[in-house]
Amino acid sequence: MDSAQIKSNLERLFAKGARVVFWRDEDGEFEEMLSSLKIDGVELRHIGEEPALALKSELELESPDVPFLLYEKGRVPDPEMDWLLDVRFYAEPFAADRSTMILRELGILEQALRDHVAARGKFFASKERLAKAQKFIEPSDDAAAIDRALMAAILRTEQTDIFSLVRALLHTIDHDNLDATPTTWLEIEKYDLADSLWTQVRDTFGFDEAEPSLKSFLMRLLITDFARSLDGACPKALAHLVLPSKGASNAVVCVGQWRDSARLHESYDALSAAVAELVKLGDHLGDLDIDEVAEARTFLLTEKYIASRLRDRIIDTAETINLEAIRDIVTRRQNGYWANSRLPSSHNAPRLALDQVYTALMSAAEFLDLRGKYPTGFNFKDGKAFFDAYVGELYQFDQLYRHFCDAADSAEAEGWDILKALRDKIEDAYGNWYLGHLAVRWGEALDGGGLLDTWRLPAVDSQQHFFKRNLQPRLDEADDRRVYVVISDAFRYEAAQELLQELNGRYRFSATLKPQLGVLPSYTGLGMASLLPHKTLSYTDAGAVMADDMPTSGLANRQKILAKVDGTAIKADDFMAMSKTVGREFIKPYRVIYIYHNQIDQTADTGNEEKTFAAVRNTIAELGNIVARIVNTLNGNYVVVTADHGFLFQESAPTESDKNPITDKPSGTVISKKRYLLGKALSHHAGAYHGKTSVTASANGDMEFWVPRGTNRFHFVGGSRFIHGGAMPQEIAVPVIQITQLKGKSAVKTRTRSVGISLLGSSLKITTSRYRFKFIQTEAVSERIKPLKVRVAIYDGEDPVTNVETLSFDNDSSDMNEWRKEVWLTLASRTFDKKRRYQLIARNAETDVEEVRMDVTIDLAFDNDF
Repeated sequence: MDSAQIKSNLERLFAKGARVVFWRDEDGEFEEMLSSLKIDGVELRHIGEEPALALKSELELESPDVPFLLYEKGRVPDPEMDWLLDVRFYAEPFAADRSTMILRELGILEQALRDHVAARGKFFASKERLAKAQKFIEPSDDAAAIDRALMAAILRTEQTDIFSLVRALLHTIDHDNLDATPTTWLEIEKYDLADSLWTQVRDTFGFDEAEPSLKSFLMRLLITDFARSLDGACPKALAHLVLPSKGASNAVVCVGQWRDSARLHESYDALSAAVAELVKLGDHLGDLDIDEVAEARTFLLTEKYIASRLRDRIIDTAETINLEAIRDIVTRRQNGYWANSRLPSSHNAPRLALDQVYTALMSAAEFLDLRGKYPTGFNFKDGKAFFDAYVGELYQFDQLYRHFCDAADSAEAEGWDILKALRDKIEDAYGNWYLGHLAVRWGEALDGGGLLDTWRLPAVDSQQHFFKRNLQPRLDEADDRRVYVVISDAFRYEAAQELLQELNGRYRFSATLKPQLGVLPSYTGLGMASLLPHKTLSYTDAGAVMADDMPTSGLANRQKILAKVDGTAIKADDFMAMSKTVGREFIKPYRVIYIYHNQIDQTADTGNEEKTFAAVRNTIAELGNIVARIVNTLNGNYVVVTADHGFLFQESAPTESDKNPITDKPSGTVISKKRYLLGKALSHHAGAYHGKTSVTASANGDMEFWVPRGTNRFHFVGGSRFIHGGAMPQEIAVPVIQITQLKGKSAVKTRTRSVGISLLGSSLKITTSRYRFKFIQTEAVSERIKPLKVRVAIYDGEDPVTNVETLSFDNDSSDMNEWRKEVWLTLASRTFDKKRRYQLIARNAETDVEEVRMDVTIDLAFDNDF
């Protein structure tokens, strides 16, 4: 530093109000320039050239208002021999050596740190690096804190705590080569920070090795987190890698926050896999029970192990399944880390596939639990009771089977085949037990119960009366009434139940579902015709269905029929492609708008049977969007969603035993399909139900039909797994969803919100480093009250001092005992002020809005320090 810079810095100090400035020049390198140093209004004194007592008298008695610059070189006197000791305490210190100037620029007052800063000279040689570190440094920082600030500048972190630095440093390790030295570590070594880092890592985590390495530290950090998550002892082969007790808590918190980091969690995914392979984790999991690892989140391999063992448990306990225990494990895993669909999927963290695996496991468990309610099969007194049982509960077998298959297909598409054995179990239970029992007992209702002879059920509308029962009353209310009908081909009752819940979860929507008895045979031509306004249905000699002697197939013909009631028809794709303005102009002339949607039947009947359940899932979403467009964009206030028929589908292909071959078509056959045959003057057939469309569809004329018994097919041509046309409940229980738009106070009641939660306990005092918190829902989840996911941790201000865990509150039971949730949080091993208030905070995982905040005190017992 030259004389001009020194003079400028000294003038700045006096300008800020300093009266006495103490200039320490230990080596005397600037003594020669004193004679030329002149600062206006300031008296310069060389402490070594005049008596100290005389100088003190001049400063404090003779010239108490005059600014002084006191220059001193050499060793500082011992305090008991220093006449100017009190002056040193109130004087403004100054030094012209680089280290001291850096201390001053950093705002650090403690001159004892001068040597420490000098030792970091290579780092401070760059003004850019100095500026980066400067924003982290506080005047009261010690040597360790300064080093952390320098590391933060190198690692580009926003915080200087050791947890943040460790996570950022480990983030730079090459997961393909744990022995490779990261560039950031080379910088830390270059600027002489390595020893300081390892010292702080030792003090924080208890990691103390003669030759420490990032690889070893990473391995022990993750194994410690794994061991602390177990409900039992760590496998013996890994126990020696667990960090000491005091540092273990910090390991859990640090690793938990690493997983929770939106910026760094991808490196965790890759590095944890590398460590799992390094320690041969798979060799040590086999002796652990699923309940022992239920809270483990450290390794993806553990997640695979839990999923596999849970699959085995479901298979082994299929007859006596503990549904709630399985639901608890599934919920915890899907709320955890590796199967959390809220986080992105990647090669190292296939979260979507894992989420689907657990969804499949839960669906299988629910299916088997439901089966347990019918140990002797289905015993209902007549067709009406059977039909009511199907639309009341039995449809859930079809729904759960679909959910299982759809989730299993998604998981297998990602290369996961752990569900194969369970798939075989569910396939057998669905095909042989459920459909087998259903076909036999329902067949008895059709034949012996006489349902096929009347095709009527008390208090159940028939599909051919759809317009008269569901639309005409609405149109008769006033001339300006308008109705919308959305018809989705092959949209069956169990899927409509799912759509109903989705619609009732929307603002201003009120939806109800009822079944109607579908026409038989349950095929598109007859089903679509029955939904049109008409007085009579009839058949041509060629088997075409007519409504009031008008053809019913195709959009143009249906538009002509609907024109008689001031209506029109449009395809769903065309309807959804309309802008708001075009849509409003389109509907103006009409009171009745039929919208035809075709996703399920079109997918499955065109060579893509394996995509049937995916098509159902897409259909539910698309129908919800169509209804929303009608209500929200076109101000529609009455919408009906229905179908022409349902369907049967199994993932496994049928065998010859599922076939009732027609060796010779009977004379009079008009149409022959794999699931029905139409004709005139048909004889009886041992493998088929024989009926008349005049009975099953109120169709004029003498058209008759055969439909195979149970789930059989006449032939397998054109696909064999997706079928309809027959008389099974899945085919003829046709849904009718009525949706109305609510306004005013009624609309307000439909606002959706997340379920409320509370923390049990009014005063929380934590006395152990690992503590269990208990939460409870304040109400049951319903269509309007949505499930809630929260992220829970204890905070000191905005800084978490524990791991961050996710909880899901999604119970729809009326039993309050099932609303409780528990979470274990581990405190970082640090000093906590027992008089200070910390906060337990639960934040919405989607919006980050606080759902719960409660003050907690932390008064750790003495033995927690050891």
